[in-house]
Amino acid sequence: MNDIHREPLGNGIEVYVSESYRFSTDTVLLADFSKQPHTKKRADLGSGCGVIPLLWLRDDPGLSVTAVELQENACELLRKSVAFNHLEERLTVCCADLRDLKGRLPFGAFDAVACNPPYKQDGTGLKNPESAKLIARHEAECTLDDVCGAASRLLQFGGKFFLCQRPERLPDVTESMRRFDLEPKRLRFVQQRKSKAPKLFLIEGRKGGRRGFLDVMPTLFIEDESGGLSKEMTEIYGCYRLGGKRAQ
Repeated sequence: MNDIHREPLGNGIEVYVSESYRFSTDTVLLADFSKQPHTKKRADLGSGCGVIPLLWLRDDPGLSVTAVELQENACELLRKSVAFNHLEERLTVCCADLRDLKGRLPFGAFDAVACNPPYKQDGTGLKNPESAKLIARHEAECTLDDVCGAASRLLQFGGKFFLCQRPERLPDVTESMRRFDLEPKRLRFVQQRKSKAPKLFLIEGRKGGRRGFLDVMPTLFIEDESGGLSKEMTEIYGCYRLGGKRAQ
C-alpha cells in the first residue's frame, strides 16, 4: 500500500489511511448520526480503514465494536490503528465477507449496526480499475440486500441499523430494509447548501419495528449562507477538525 499515513480524529485518536483506503464527509456524518447512548456492542459493516468504529470509541469509553471488512489490505490498516490507539480490548477486526458471517460473529447480539455501502449499483456508471475503489463505490461484492440481511442477522430485537446513501436510491433502501425486518424510523437529507438538491441521506431502521411513523428530520446543510461550514457541521466535526496536522 502506498502513501500510508495517520490522520487525527480528535481526542488523541488517529487513523491510518492510504490512497486506496480513505474517508469522506459522508463517513463522519454517518458516525455522528449513528451515535447511540446506552449501547454496549456495535458493528460496522464494510468498515474500510475503520473511521466509524474509531469515532464511536473516541466518544464512548464503555463501548465494544466489531469492524467487518472484506479487503485484507484495509484490515491491515485498521489493525495498525487499533494498535496505535491501544484499542485491542475494545475494537475487533473481522476480515470477512458480510454475506458469510455465520459462525464468525454472534447473531442477534448487537445493539447497533452501521454501514456506509457502495453507492452505485453494479453495472451503472464508470468503474474504477483499481479493485479497492471499485468495491468501495460499486455493488461489486455486496448489494443493499446483502448489507441489510447481514445487519438484520447481527442485531438483537429492537436494535438499530444506520446507513447512508444517495437520494436516488431511497426507494431501493427502504424496500431492502423492510425485506429484512428493519423498519425505517428516522430519515435525514444532507445538502451542500440551500440552493442545491440533497446529495445524501442518512436513515435509521429498527429490527422488528412497527410499520410506519417515519421521523423525517430537518435537512442538514454542509455550508452556511456565506459559503463556510454551517454551525451544525462545525459541531459535528468538533475535535476532529482540531486534531492537528497530518501525522507522518
